[in-house]
Parts: sequence; structure tokens; C-alpha cells
Amino acid sequence: MASQELDLGGEDRRRSSSISKPLQIRKKEANSETRPLTSPSAGLTKLRFPSSPGFMDQPLSNSKTSRGHAVSSRKRGTSTSSAWSQSDSYSSSSGSYSSSSEDETSPRDEIQKNSKGFNDFRIRNIKLASYGRREIDIAEQEMPAVMLLRRKTQDDKPLAGARIVGCTHLTAQSAVLIETLAACGADVRWCACNVHTSQNEVAAALAEAGFSVFAWRGESEQDFWWCIEQCLQTEDWKPNLLLDDGGDATHTMFKRFPVLFAGLKGIVEESLTGVHRLYQLARSGKLCVPAINVNDSVVKSKFDNHYCCRESILDSIKRATDIMFGGKHVCVCGYGEVGKGCAAALKGLGAVVCVTEIDPICALQASFDGFRVVRLEEAVRAIDILITCTGNKNVVNREHMDHLKNGCIVCNMGHSNTEIDVESLRNSDVRWEHVRSQVDHIIWPDGKRIVLLAEGRLVNLCCSSVPSFVVSITSTTQSLALIELFRAPPGRYKHDVYLLPKKMDEYVASLHLSTFDAHLTELSDEQAQYVGLPKNGPFKPHYYRYENNHPVNSALLPRKNVVLFLSL
Repeated sequence: MASQELDLGGEDRRRSSSISKPLQIRKKEANSETRPLTSPSAGLTKLRFPSSPGFMDQPLSNSKTSRGHAVSSRKRGTSTSSAWSQSDSYSSSSGSYSSSSEDETSPRDEIQKNSKGFNDFRIRNIKLASYGRREIDIAEQEMPAVMLLRRKTQDDKPLAGARIVGCTHLTAQSAVLIETLAACGADVRWCACNVHTSQNEVAAALAEAGFSVFAWRGESEQDFWWCIEQCLQTEDWKPNLLLDDGGDATHTMFKRFPVLFAGLKGIVEESLTGVHRLYQLARSGKLCVPAINVNDSVVKSKFDNHYCCRESILDSIKRATDIMFGGKHVCVCGYGEVGKGCAAALKGLGAVVCVTEIDPICALQASFDGFRVVRLEEAVRAIDILITCTGNKNVVNREHMDHLKNGCIVCNMGHSNTEIDVESLRNSDVRWEHVRSQVDHIIWPDGKRIVLLAEGRLVNLCCSSVPSFVVSITSTTQSLALIELFRAPPGRYKHDVYLLPKKMDEYVASLHLSTFDAHLTELSDEQAQYVGLPKNGPFKPHYYRYENNHPVNSALLPRKNVVLFLSL
């Protein structure tokens, strides 16, 4: 395959290396620190996987869809936690335009067309396209690196011939990524990875622009899986790349479309849940395509998980409940990157924060940061806000919720909706009272009520409060990973999961520094020789753990390194 120069210009070009050399397996890690400046540095890192029971062998319980409230039955396609106005309007709490009359039927039963007659999409309302375009325009201003990538690659078209299926949160930030991939030459089909995070106006804007989008806010469980299948099941279009968030599209393709799955050039996965699902496939020998783990890249785990959640947790809860945080007692379950960000933000506004943890290292970090480490059973009766950030299952169970005090707010910041045992509340002994979009009261027979946000799903994305600038970091990483998989020669990557190289992390970070007018100090030749580093990086070894970095990085030390085919 002919190599192409990916020139992003300026300071970044001086730090980049040639794309002319193919990927080569390197035997020794030391080579990455002594390699000439003109050749790429440390490459994708092959991961080793922990032994755990396989769950890819049986159908997954949908971690992002609901089965409806116990208090009422609803028609297919109706959201279980969306209260729409009588006319088209905008809800600041949900972040999405909507119409109550349209909510009674599923868009999948409709024949839809945009202004140019294009009809390969299913959304809530194409009339909202102009509103969505304005939101996309705003997001573009806060996503500098993605826009730079779009400008510098739209002529070279590094993804020409790529057919990408995307299954992510369908937001204005995702739309910027989608249009950037298209500008790079890719043909894309997109669906949502969560039934409550899609912005209807953004989906309309994408459909009006000619993109095949299958998503709307408040999908039923059946609609959720139907939308994924529409992206995969086409007569004259077969995907060769998959961008997933949570593993649902990967699972569907693996189980229902095995021939399509085997024909992929690769998978890019950005969530902890989805990465674990890939681990299961790789450990069992069933992963027949290469995959790149974006979740455990430094820029994703540090910035998206930590700094993003540090800001969005406050906005999400306040937007949904109008609560004052000062003096409130809060319990944060899990002190990984997400938990650290949430705890720091709440403490900064005067909340009294305690933490639950299973990992003694994270627990010690929490103690050093000034947080009391407790068991949930010890704190559950006194807290005003309960936040889960673990990625695990049934962290908050029915017994815990039975002992919560009246008015306690319960929400989830982990990827999956399994952290809070919401299903245990869907029975006749408690009553659901819908308050507004993403807010429900759960009322006990004695009159006690708790405030459940987003039915236990990702509260920050359900309330559309994720900072665009942080998403820019993740989206740039995803784009480069897709280009890497698509342009790599056949057979260069084995059927395994790879970690992005430190060089790419540093490169993505450098693209965002100009926004802050930040100027990097450069090593002199003498300094570089003294510390044994190349002048242009990477500046840290692959095993380096940045402050408060996600603990999974230390557990999954690389065993094999390869050189990047894509020039940085």
C-alpha cells in the first residue's frame, strides 16, 4: 500500500516522523528510547488479558436500554424517562429538542426523507436540522484538534475507501467526529450506544447532510438493537472498520453477522466495558480482527475520564435537581479516574465527601486527598447524594436504597447502567413518579422518596453536559486509531487488542496546547543524552503511570511493541 504523508503542519510537523517506514515488531523496549529522530517511536502495545468468565458467549443484557417503569405500559419507541412539551421545544435539562406527538410512535415505522430526497436514515424529526447545525457549529469551536485534522487531511483523504460503522453517544461532539471522518474520505453509518443520550436535533442535522444515522432520544430496547442492525445489514454496503463505545455493535456483529465481523480491518473501542468484552474474545481465541483500546490511552483515561467528569458531574446534578452542593454529604463509589474527578469537584464546592473502594492503593490515594474511605453500608443512612463510578455491577443494591434517607439523589457516572440495581425498583412495592426529563422519584410505601437520575445511566451524557474540548481529545485519538488500522498493511496487526503508543498520546496532547497559548520547553542535546530520551519524545516509558492514572495501565504492561505505520 502506498504511503501518504499526514502533514498537520507547523510545530507538529517538526515533531513528526516519516510515514515511509512500515510497521516492524521490536524485540526490546530500549530501542524506543534510542531510535533516530526521523523514525517513528514506540508503537501499539499488545495487551495481555485477565482470566475471567466469558460473557461474549451468551446474549448481553443491554446496558443502555430500559424496560419501562413498573407504573405504566408504553408503546414501542417511547422513552421511559422523557417528558416532552406539547409543541416542538427545547429542554435545557435534557439538551434535546422534541415533540410529544412524535413520541407515541417509533420512527423506524416511518418513511423519512431530507430536503434532497435522501432517505437512508431514521431519526425523530428532520425539521430540527437547523437547530442541530447550530449546536454542531458551537461544538466545532471547542474541538480544535479534530478540526485541524479535518483541514489537513481532507485533500489526502487517508480514509478513502473506508466504510465505518459507528456506535457512540450521538451528540454534537460526535457529529464533529462523524463529519471529520467523512472529510478524510470515509463512508459512515452511525447509531447510538445509549437510548437517552442522543440529541434529536443533531441527528436531524446529520441526516439533512446526507449521513445514514439511526438514532433518536428515548429508543426502546427493540429499537436500540434495530438501529444497530440497520447500520450493519445492507445489501450493497459492507463495513471494514468499527468504532464502538460499550461493545454492543461489536457483540451484534460477532453474533449475528460473523462474515462481516471477520472482514473488518479492525475495531476501535473507547469504553472500559467494551474493552473488557474484547479481552474476553481475545482470551478465548475468538477475536478474528485486530482491535485498538482507546480507553486506556493516557489522553483518554486522564482527560476524558478525570477532567471531563470533574466538570460535568456538577452541571449534570445541578441541571437536573437545582441542588446546592455546599454542606451536602456525598458518597462517591469508586476512586478511579472518574471518581477522583467527581470527588475533587464536589469537595471544591463545599460538599462533605466520602469514598468507597476495593483497591487499597486507590483507597490510600483517597485518604491522602482528604477523603474518608468507608463501606457504603456505613454511610448510606446519612448521605444526601450517592454517585457510582466503578463500572461494576450492583454496586448500589435494593437494600442500600431501602436505607437511604428521604430526598437522597442517586446517579451513575460509570459507563454501564448496571451499577445501580434499578431493576429491583421495578416492582409493586415502590412507586415511580416522573418529574421531568431524566428525573424520577422512587416512592416507598411510608412516603420516603429518592431522586433517581437518568434511570441509572450515564448522568452527564444524558443531561448533555460533557465539555466539547475534552471530547476533542478522545475524538482525535479515535480518528488517528482508525487511520492507523485502515492504512496498515495486511497482516501487520494480529488478532489481538493493542494499546496506543505513548508517542501518539503526546502528539494528541500537543495539538491542543495552542488553545492555551502553551509553549513547550525543548531539551538540549546534552540534556536529552543525560536522561536518555529522544528530543522529540516519547518522554515517558510505556509503563510510566501519570499521577492518578487509571490502574488498569499498570496491570496490563506491554509484552510486544510495534512501530506506527501512521506518521506522527
